Amino acid sequence: MQIIMMRSFLKKTLPLYFLILISPSKSNLVAAQRPYEEAIAAFKKQDSIKRPPKNAIVFAGSSSFTKWTDIQSYFPGYTIINRGFGGSTLPDVILYVNDIVIPYHPKQVVIYCGDNDLAYSDTVTANLVAQRFKQLFYLIRKGLPKATINYISIKPSPSRAYLMPKMQQANALIKSFLKSQKNTSYIDVFNPMLAANKKPRPEIFIEDSLHMNKKGYQIWQKAIKPYLLK
Repeated sequence: MQIIMMRSFLKKTLPLYFLILISPSKSNLVAAQRPYEEAIAAFKKQDSIKRPPKNAIVFAGSSSFTKWTDIQSYFPGYTIINRGFGGSTLPDVILYVNDIVIPYHPKQVVIYCGDNDLAYSDTVTANLVAQRFKQLFYLIRKGLPKATINYISIKPSPSRAYLMPKMQQANALIKSFLKSQKNTSYIDVFNPMLAANKKPRPEIFIEDSLHMNKKGYQIWQKAIKPYLLK
């Protein structure tokens, strides 16, 4: 009798057990999603409520833009569309360029990215960062042939001071590339963010020693404003 009951139990439960094994869990489904999908979806929802105007200036890149939540107040008289998201790398911005840059038909695109690329892995070289930037540049140029494209140099920060030699190399390669292209500019924030001892100025960063406080953004404001198009 016990054997018959056990066989009946297994017959009912084993199919369910194997279904659990082969069915994707919620965490696996989340892992299968593209990175930063929620951030991009939030931008699209925001656009559906109020569509940004054409011929504006798009700021695209990583968290230094994301955390610049009051960026519009730094540039009165300009229409800014801030599309910085998370800890994005250049491949992430490349992935979403047709979502966060091209559809707005901006007259100008300002890019800050590359910082996280170098921090992501020791195998990421300055040359690789420059190659990734070129790929992004050509995608934007193809989609927006008349737009001005600006690149803000990778910034120095206390928490990533060990990466400064790579940052300088990547900045130099990108600056050199942009000199060969029309309607472009390289915006240097690297040097203004250094103290007299050539180390990052700690007083312009928040507690994480990576992201900037108001003093840091004021340096960026001063460096960027001369390049913005009216």
